[in-house]
Amino acid sequence: MQRICVIGGSRYFGKLLVKRLLAAGYRVTVLNRGSTPPPVGVEHLVADRNDEAALTAALGSRTFDVVVDQVCYTPVQAAIVARAFAGRTRRYVMTSTIEVYDPATAALPAVPAGTPVPEEVVDPATWLVATDLPWHDEAYLEAHYAEGKRQAEAVFTRSGSFEFASVRSAHVLGGGAQEFTGRLAHYAECIARGREITVHAKALPTVFIHYEELADLLMWASTVGFTGPVNACSDGSLDVHGLAAIIATQAGREPHYRTVRAGEEASPFSVDRHYAMSNARGWELGFSFSRTTDWLPGAIAEAFTTEPSPTT
Repeated sequence: MQRICVIGGSRYFGKLLVKRLLAAGYRVTVLNRGSTPPPVGVEHLVADRNDEAALTAALGSRTFDVVVDQVCYTPVQAAIVARAFAGRTRRYVMTSTIEVYDPATAALPAVPAGTPVPEEVVDPATWLVATDLPWHDEAYLEAHYAEGKRQAEAVFTRSGSFEFASVRSAHVLGGGAQEFTGRLAHYAECIARGREITVHAKALPTVFIHYEELADLLMWASTVGFTGPVNACSDGSLDVHGLAAIIATQAGREPHYRTVRAGEEASPFSVDRHYAMSNARGWELGFSFSRTTDWLPGAIAEAFTTEPSPTT
């Protein structure tokens, strides 16, 4: 029986991943700061991942077949756990993000608009790592979220202590109140109440994934042997107008748009830069993706019963 350690795993698709690993017969350990206990049958280790001594003490003599890291945001965090798990696991899977491809956050190779972005656009094996930046500062980290993820991938890739894979997730939707960003609920409320949606003059497509599909993909990534990054997105991209149109059909209301000026912030999922991902590598490795338009109506129905987040 394989032993799998999930770092984080207390909410949304991470919580679902833990439940599915347990149901599939794996011996599951969850490591977090202790705010939320895991399901019955899951070993719980309490430690702050940023405290290397406390983390090492909590791990004790334990070893694992696989570690799935849901909450790694900086190269400093990556370096700490890479040292702590050296010799303790044969495989390490990190949850990363579509934002690593955002051309507004780094000098990246150009990808023609309309061409889905492949994994090799951001190569962690060659990415510059700077652990002396103020990664501990919350404001800095929020402003440099994409770069923190790129550098964390780079640290793990070069550690040499285990085989490493990163799962670069698209925008995650579904689950109603579990979808903690509240973005889909925000759109549902705007359209249902006739409020305006702010959009770019030329809004470009982006990609999405259902939270259950992402949990399935992370479990799959834990049990197969590929290394390097893999993009995680359902088939079919949507721009903000396409997304709003599907919501509007279910609401029985017309969406109202306002075009933002240059430099003005638009509603979530309205993007003016091309970085919609390709999932071709995932297909080639053997994962079968769903179509966004197949699960999106159900996710929208859940969102209509959810209060939007005050931060959206």
